Amino acid sequence: MKINSMKYLAVALLMLISGCAKKEAENFTELKGGIKGGGTYRLNELENVRSLDPVRVNDDVSHHVAHQIYDLLVDLDKDLKLTNELAQRWEVSEDGMLYTFHLRRGPKFQDNPCFPDGKGREFNATDVKYSLDRVCDPRTGSLGFDYFKNYVEGAVEYNQEITIAGRESRDPKISGVSGYIVKDDSTFQIKLKKPFGPFIYYLCLGFSYVVPKEAVEKYGADFFQNPVGTGPFVFIDWKQDLELNLKRNPNYWAKDEFGNQLPYVDAVKFKFLKETSQQLLEFRNMNLDESYRVPNESFKSIVTPEKTLTPEYSQFILQRVPSLSIQYYGFLTTGKIFNNEKVRQAFNYAIDRDKILKFVLNGQGFMGAIYGIVPPSMPDYDVKKIRGYNFDLEKAKQLMTDAGYPDGKGFPETILQINSGGDRNIQIAESIQNMLKEIGVNMKLNILQFAQHLDNIDAGRADFYRLGWIADYPDPENFLNLYYGKNVPKDPKEISPINSTRYQNPEYDEIFEKAITLTDREKRYELYMKAEQLAISQAPMMLIFYEEDYQLIQPYVKGYYLDAMHRINFRHLWLDK
Repeated sequence: MKINSMKYLAVALLMLISGCAKKEAENFTELKGGIKGGGTYRLNELENVRSLDPVRVNDDVSHHVAHQIYDLLVDLDKDLKLTNELAQRWEVSEDGMLYTFHLRRGPKFQDNPCFPDGKGREFNATDVKYSLDRVCDPRTGSLGFDYFKNYVEGAVEYNQEITIAGRESRDPKISGVSGYIVKDDSTFQIKLKKPFGPFIYYLCLGFSYVVPKEAVEKYGADFFQNPVGTGPFVFIDWKQDLELNLKRNPNYWAKDEFGNQLPYVDAVKFKFLKETSQQLLEFRNMNLDESYRVPNESFKSIVTPEKTLTPEYSQFILQRVPSLSIQYYGFLTTGKIFNNEKVRQAFNYAIDRDKILKFVLNGQGFMGAIYGIVPPSMPDYDVKKIRGYNFDLEKAKQLMTDAGYPDGKGFPETILQINSGGDRNIQIAESIQNMLKEIGVNMKLNILQFAQHLDNIDAGRADFYRLGWIADYPDPENFLNLYYGKNVPKDPKEISPINSTRYQNPEYDEIFEKAITLTDREKRYELYMKAEQLAISQAPMMLIFYEEDYQLIQPYVKGYYLDAMHRINFRHLWLDK
């Protein structure tokens, strides 16, 4: 069939014009400070959203969405420093037992059919209490109770009374947690059973988002997919495994430094492609505005050894940050193989972390873990003061001799248990396998599915195993808790999921316990370092490397940052189109 070239050209021009018109229909507007408002931000998540009910938000993807819908009393900025949100200020009593929050007046819940006439009402201190009570209520399916039960006055009693009342088919005799106190509409207090310095960070967790009772009661069991908050974006729809859409909250309470109302963009669209390679392709085709994580197999073609973008990707912007996470191998310190401190130290000196980082990880990591378990990206914590383990083969050999195993002779068979799920774990293990041969240790690999892998570790059935730790909040306690001896059950047959090495040192415990009672951050950190040095010297783990996060964004994306905990926040994001 012969094509009329002029007609074809006219159609093409019409399509081009309509395409431009479509982009123009996004209605970008000039705001104060040179900022532009409008447009839709498009991103992808590699896993599915599990729930948008705050009491069940304990995974990154659900948190990424929920953080745009809800607000917290206090939040973390891009440097992981505490910042005011619904609480305009707060103070802690001298004994560290009472937290008083002075709430903003004015923020309203988003318009929703759960309210009379569909108009959102002003939030108050009663909403904060209701939201935090729900975290301690077993009827909600809460996943956050464990954080609060040991510290908030009345949390355990409330939880237990509801459980017993349910069993006896009666109404609970307790209406809420006694330690959550409404003084008046704009003043809320939290009373603790004992001082706990890092407690303020618990209020930055997804469990602590503020919700209205009206929405929970209207939607019931479906509240998890009908969220209502005071946040910058309103939930629109959620097509499982396909996409989730949010739109700008026109009544959001916050403004920027120029007086512009936040947020800037009109909408946010989450997609759910499961492969990083597919995500990267969609990003390159301009169908996504960001691509979080770089596929291992493509890393060298995208990022240079100097951590810049290769010419092929130079039109994009690379964001990278040392993350608050670490990869390590744990020793079962109560087992028959690694109950010898000198053996554990020898293993630590025997591995060349720089070589692993360069040749196995292709540079996709921040640095070898030559200090302690707390990553260098921990705010205001000088990890360089911790003396860890550099590569020293001669020292490793001498320690094996001192332990009674010269050149590894007589050392028992060593099995490293790792989980399947990516070539990286196997490649690192094989590299370390070769390095340990230099001190006479023959190590075999046992590769298991992740669930079985964790079960074995928790139950103390793995002498040597691979794990990683990602921060829940930016306080060293979140990492040092892994060495706390009182997290180890008295019965060796019981599971020990937090302190899986089952390391115990009364001196460490004493210092750690004193540290966490201090609200003075500087003094608390001094004790943390003292405790950490003690544990690192006894080597309950082989610390391998500190992680680094990578993200590509389109050149027109502004006001958007990658932080060390990958807490995404679209309040100040704008599109320079």
